[in-house]
Amino acid sequence: MNRLRFGLVGTGPWASATHAPALARHPGVDLSGIWGRRPEAAAALAAEHGTRAYADVDELFAASDAVAFAVPPDVQAPLAARAAAAGCHLLLDKPVATTLAGARDLAAAAERAGVASVVYFTLRFTRASAAWLADQVTTGGWFTGRADWYGSFYAPDGSAAFSSPWRASRGGLWDVGPHALSMLLPVLGDVTDVTAAPGPRDTVHLILRHTGGASSTATLTLSAPAKCEGVAVELRGENGTAVLPSWEDAGDPFGAAVDALVGSAATGTPHPCDIRFGLRVSEILARAEEHITAT
Repeated sequence: MNRLRFGLVGTGPWASATHAPALARHPGVDLSGIWGRRPEAAAALAAEHGTRAYADVDELFAASDAVAFAVPPDVQAPLAARAAAAGCHLLLDKPVATTLAGARDLAAAAERAGVASVVYFTLRFTRASAAWLADQVTTGGWFTGRADWYGSFYAPDGSAAFSSPWRASRGGLWDVGPHALSMLLPVLGDVTDVTAAPGPRDTVHLILRHTGGASSTATLTLSAPAKCEGVAVELRGENGTAVLPSWEDAGDPFGAAVDALVGSAATGTPHPCDIRFGLRVSEILARAEEHITAT
């Protein structure tokens, strides 16, 4: 199989700490270049990883077979649509957009171009959590589930090292909500009904009904007190209770997402976390947001 030329869009903390190092060391791809909205940052990151900085993003797309995105979702969506039109496979961050129009336009662009896509829902590519999820899908018989994500980026005693304007404005619903949904939907089925209520600060509580008849809940926030931050996923059903294990055996989740896109591009088989799933997650989050606004 030919090695994929993999471009990177973005130069911020996630791009510097995760995306660029993972792409540079991946044995199956070549980091073809980096583009960012700050040319000096793109030049520095490219030099660090032995690749080229591009001043024109379309030139990066022309020099790449696939592109990874580490930019805010509403910057990502139109740029990824342009990358798809240029024939590039897409490794996207979640959420794929924070408007339904943006998410739908991107999904349509990927479908028209016939490119492969993977959305980087971290828990779906972390070794221990991915194995746990596969086991629960096989087990079945689930009655209820819950997925709670307590982040503390915007708590008075929290760390805002990875904060950004879009996270501050859209809160836990759009930032960590995709993680929660990415774990609940494969096990319990698609969401048929959403009820949402606000909590303190940016906190949102969701109640979901699923196609198989099960229900689930989710609590999502980026402003929990630092001492109570954490993630919990739990399922209850015919065979008892299943609890998501710790992340100690994380492996290289972003590298696993790169593997997934390489495989999907080579075989033409859609990945479960492709743009269509990313769009569905955005639709559910938008419905929850509408429910909160209406009440």
